[in-house]
Amino acid sequence: MPNDRPTAVVTGSSSGIGRAVARRLLADGWAVVGVQRGAADIDHPAFSAVPYDLSVGDDVDRLAAQLGTPRAVVHASGVLRPGVLGALQADDGSLMWRLHVDAATRLANHLLPRMAAAGGGRMVLIGSRVSGGMPGRSQYAASKAALVALARSWGAEVAAQGVTVNVVSPAATDTAMLADPARATTAPKLPPLGRLIQPDEVAALVAFLVSDVAAPITGQDIQVCGGSSLPR
Repeated sequence: MPNDRPTAVVTGSSSGIGRAVARRLLADGWAVVGVQRGAADIDHPAFSAVPYDLSVGDDVDRLAAQLGTPRAVVHASGVLRPGVLGALQADDGSLMWRLHVDAATRLANHLLPRMAAAGGGRMVLIGSRVSGGMPGRSQYAASKAALVALARSWGAEVAAQGVTVNVVSPAATDTAMLADPARATTAPKLPPLGRLIQPDEVAALVAFLVSDVAAPITGQDIQVCGGSSLPR
């Protein structure tokens, strides 16, 4: 892998937003380590795929120990398991918490102190506009809302060392998650924009947040919502 490129770790890089982020960062001159369960379909000399199941805590710790000190970490791995009151599944809630929150926490626990010691770095967590609450999404919303509190807390701890931590929260995005059979009975709601958010649009914001010029921005939850969050 070219050693003149800054290194970014991108989780969930085999599909959806994670793949779009990995491709965008490669185009911007980064070396990307993609952490993913699916097969790698990115062919680039500065890309390397690392197969890991981030829902297994001990695996995340082992992974983080191998990653050195990247310049940026983007946690895009995610899963959606909808459920209404009376039909909520504990296993679904546990899976989403482990993948969204626990994996982010373990990665941050290892990597943010290294970034701080190195004098700079970026972490971006992919959240969701649903984090404010939505019928049929309570467990998913709770796990995504937790990311906002974590980012604000971590950002405050490492701001003085040049490290930023932010959340990017898209509305319904055109990814394979929308076709997941687990959500077949719950169609996505289009934002006022009139179409789904595109993964490349989310990736463009992530690319800005991991850049040098985004140094003053930390602890923020930035929504890519197509107008969904506006008063109506």
